[in-house]
Amino acid sequence: MSSTRRGARLARLLAVEQLRASEVSPGVTERAEQIVAELAGNAALHGRVQRRDFRLVLTLDTGTLHIAVTDARGDQLPLLSASADGGPLPDAESGRGLLLVAALADRWGTDPYPPGGKTVWAECAREPHGPDTHSGRT
Repeated sequence: MSSTRRGARLARLLAVEQLRASEVSPGVTERAEQIVAELAGNAALHGRVQRRDFRLVLTLDTGTLHIAVTDARGDQLPLLSASADGGPLPDAESGRGLLLVAALADRWGTDPYPPGGKTVWAECAREPHGPDTHSGRT
């Protein structure tokens, strides 16, 4: 995806479309949409290197959705901007996005992406589907 606001928006829209097509539950899809929006936005804003794009990968395992966004700025690792009580710094103009990711994801972290990038990832447990009302099974 292009490292622009438009590229970040497109990443979010494509992720939601893929998750809906994969029959991921609405609750997990909503969480993933917000996580992708934050991680892709951060990649476009903080991980941008001229003429280098960012990459979004969604992986569905048996019980987990894995979201990974890779950008070209391995020298800028994401930091949670939090006050002593765990909330965002009151005067900070940014830094709340990763607090949202931490709240929505079951796990998240970063990995180096040689030679000079990084991958920020998040995992969400997949919720079981509700009762099957068509067959009478629960």
